[in-house]
Amino acid sequence: MNKHIAPSALALGVALSLGTPFTPALADGHIINTNVTFLLVNDIYELGDPEGRGGFSKVNGTVLQERASGANVIYVHAGDMISPSLLSGFDKGEHTIVLTNLAPPDIFVPGNHEFDFGPDIFRERMAALDSTIMAANLRDENGAPLEGFIDTEIRDVDGVMIGFVGLVADDSPVKSSPGALQFSSTVETGVAKAGELRDAGADLVVAITHAPRSQDRALFDSGAFDLILTGDDHDLMVFFDGRTAMVESSEEGDFVTAIDVAIQVEIDGDDRDVDWWPNFRLMDTLNMPADPATVAKVAEFEAELSSELDVEIGTTATPLDSRRASVRSQETAIGNLIADAMRNAVGADVAITNGGGIRGNKEYSAGTALTRRDILTELPFGNLNLLLEVTGADIKEALENGVSRVADGAGRFPQVSNITFELDLDQPAGDRVSNVMVGGAALDEGATYKLSTNDYMARGGDGYTVFRGADVLLGNLDAKLMANDVMAYIRAQGEISPDIEGRINQ
Repeated sequence: MNKHIAPSALALGVALSLGTPFTPALADGHIINTNVTFLLVNDIYELGDPEGRGGFSKVNGTVLQERASGANVIYVHAGDMISPSLLSGFDKGEHTIVLTNLAPPDIFVPGNHEFDFGPDIFRERMAALDSTIMAANLRDENGAPLEGFIDTEIRDVDGVMIGFVGLVADDSPVKSSPGALQFSSTVETGVAKAGELRDAGADLVVAITHAPRSQDRALFDSGAFDLILTGDDHDLMVFFDGRTAMVESSEEGDFVTAIDVAIQVEIDGDDRDVDWWPNFRLMDTLNMPADPATVAKVAEFEAELSSELDVEIGTTATPLDSRRASVRSQETAIGNLIADAMRNAVGADVAITNGGGIRGNKEYSAGTALTRRDILTELPFGNLNLLLEVTGADIKEALENGVSRVADGAGRFPQVSNITFELDLDQPAGDRVSNVMVGGAALDEGATYKLSTNDYMARGGDGYTVFRGADVLLGNLDAKLMANDVMAYIRAQGEISPDIEGRINQ
C-alpha cells in the first residue's frame, strides 16, 4: 500500500482554504477508512459521436450514474472544452458551458483551448461554469489571481483531507490567445503548492493539470503528488508505480476514467499515517447511458447547424486522412489540399499551415462527398488566411520550428504548398531540414517570398515567432477565413484529387 505521514490536521466542512486553522478532533489511535472515486475527463469538444461513443450526452450520463451510486465521487475535468469544435466557431464555445452544466464537474482546470477566443471570452465562459475553477499558475495582467479562481483546496471526505492543486497549460501563450494573462511554470508551481498542501494537513495530494507528456512525467518524478489527473495529449493512460498514480482519459469523452481509492488514516499524536490504494476503471462510453436532458439539448444545437452546414461542395477522388497522429507528423493529402487552397486564394509563392489546426481526426474514403460541415470540422478555429512577405531564411527557420517537436505530437508540424524539403528526425531540433525547394528551385535564403499562413501563426503561435516581424501584405482587416478559402477551392474544382507527393521527404 502507498503510505505517507501527514501532520495532524482535522476540520469539519466540505472544503477548506489553506488559511483555515485545523483542530485535532479525534483521539490517538483512531482509524479512518473511506473510499473516494475520482472521475476524469479531458479534451472534449464535439457534441457527440455518430457511432455512439463519446460526446457530452455520454459523459454526462456516465457522471450522473456514478453520482447516483451513493459513493464519494469527485468529478474532475482536466481542460480543453470551449474550443475547437464546429459549433464553437459560431458561438465561441458557449454551448459547451450549457452542456457541461447539466452535470458540472466538481473541479475544472482550464486547458490551452479555453483561451482560443481571447481573454475576455475566457473569463466570460469560466464565470458561467458551475464548477470550482482551479489555476495555481495563472494570474491576471497585474499578477493577481483571477476573480472566481482558486489555486488549491483541501476537501474533507469522511474525515480524510484531500488536497487539490489546479495547473493550467503554461504553454497557452504559444498554443492559444490568452492576451496579457500571465502563466508560471506548471511543474515548479505544482511542486511548491503540493508542499503547501502537505503542510496544511492534506492526507492525499491530487494535481489536476493540462500539460504535455514531458511535464506530466516531471510532476510524477517529483514525488510531490499521490494522484495526477491530466489532459492535453489525448492519451488513454494509466501509470502507477505503487506510490504515485497518473491518469489521462483519452479525448472527446470516448472514455470516462474512474479511480476508486481506498484510504486509511491512522492518527498517532501529531502524525497521521496514511495508506491508500487505487483501482482503475476505464469506462468506454459506448457502453454507458446517455443523459436524456443532454441528448435533447444536443439535438437543438445540431438542428441549428444542419440547415447551414449539410451542403455538398465537392467530391474527393482520393482518400484524405486528418487523424491527429498523421497531420502532426508527416505530409498528408488533406494538409496539401488546405495549403494549396490557402496559397491559391491569396496568390502566394508558398503556404505553411500548422497540422494542429486540422482537427477532424478522421479518414475520408475516395469518392466521399465533402460538405461545409466537413471543412468547418477540419478547420474550426475561425482562422484568417494572411499574406506575408518573408525571406528565404525565415522560411527555413519556420520549417525547423515546425519539425522541432514531432516526437511530442506538437501541433506546429508544417503542412506546406509549393515547398519541398528533406526531414531527418535523427538530427537535433534546429538542424533537421535540408534541401528546401520552392517551385522546383533551391530556396534562396536572401530572397523574399510571399507566404500564405494563418493569423495564429502570423502572431507567433506554435512557436512561429519568426513571422511576427514579417511585412503584412494582406492582414486581419482584409483577409478571409481559411475555411472559406478551402471551401471555395473545392467548389471551383468540383472534384479534387490531393495526394501525398513528396513535399516532405523523411
